[in-house]
Amino acid sequence: MKKTSLKNSEIKVKKLGVILAPTKNRFENRAVLNPGVFQDKDYVHIFYRAVDKRNNSSIGYAKLKGPTKVIERWEKPIIRREYPYERKGCEDPRIVKIGGLFYLTYVAHDGKNAVTAYAVSRDLKKFDKKGVITPRLTYDYVGRLFRKEKLKDRYFMFESFYEEYAGKDVYLWEKDVILFPKKIKGQFAMLHRILPDVQIVNFKSFKQIGNNRFWVKYLKHLSKHVVMENKYWFESRNIGGGAPPVETKKYWLLIYHAVEEINKNRTYHAAAALVKKSDPAKYVARLHYPLFSPEEKYEKKGLVANVVFPTGTAIFGKDLYIYYGAADKHIAVAKVNLNGLIKEILKKARIHMN
Repeated sequence: MKKTSLKNSEIKVKKLGVILAPTKNRFENRAVLNPGVFQDKDYVHIFYRAVDKRNNSSIGYAKLKGPTKVIERWEKPIIRREYPYERKGCEDPRIVKIGGLFYLTYVAHDGKNAVTAYAVSRDLKKFDKKGVITPRLTYDYVGRLFRKEKLKDRYFMFESFYEEYAGKDVYLWEKDVILFPKKIKGQFAMLHRILPDVQIVNFKSFKQIGNNRFWVKYLKHLSKHVVMENKYWFESRNIGGGAPPVETKKYWLLIYHAVEEINKNRTYHAAAALVKKSDPAKYVARLHYPLFSPEEKYEKKGLVANVVFPTGTAIFGKDLYIYYGAADKHIAVAKVNLNGLIKEILKKARIHMN
């Protein structure tokens, strides 16, 4: 175990190392990464992206006792690719429980488009897929809406990037879709990421957001829905959601990822912010430096170098355990004192109260 003390910070993040690695099982023999996490008292359920040698993804399952001890791991996917919109992969799951139902969101990749779909379960063993919930609108079409609103230039940079990468008819790239673990003012609340920022959407039913008409109306006023913009050095390319928000006494704690881009490479950092508990569209504060960064060998070398990508949390005692993809090949965990982190954000971040 290695303790990392950030400069000019009272936060001490302890990295506990890799807890899940690729196996010889065909569905996960290349990489395991980016886990969705649900804590049930002393147990932690892990739903992770599993990648095979052909670079196809499905979702695997493991169970922990305490924050790190693996006591169960399936030798087959818990969620497989079934539909045309997920032909290439079911990727990067996040999971929450609202009422008596578990909601698992995941990236559905058909080889060209990356959209987000969801599935539901009552027992964490059988999941019922419900379909796509993000816009199936082309960047070309959405770009015209963005130009009318006069959004900042980086939105159009990403439009050009994905059109060059996948073609003029590529859909709006929608990843990092994360539900809040409870309804707010009677509605679902959901973070999502239209590059380069993090936005929020509130809705009454999933049927509502499965409709492109809803998204056209929403996208016409996208700037009103932005929760956080990239602004610090370690966020130079973009930011995006991470783990489902953690409820505290006064705030929602967001553990998110930030991408630093220089000429030679990109570096993915873990970061932390607070939003208002009663109205999570209201940004409160964030650390103006990374919570933690790629330092260990398993974080610096893998399928993609220099990546820590936080996607799930659990609380044991006074500590927040953060589960993350490491270099897009392994799943690792780090811990930090929860109250200390919140105090640090409020004390040393540049606070912007709305």
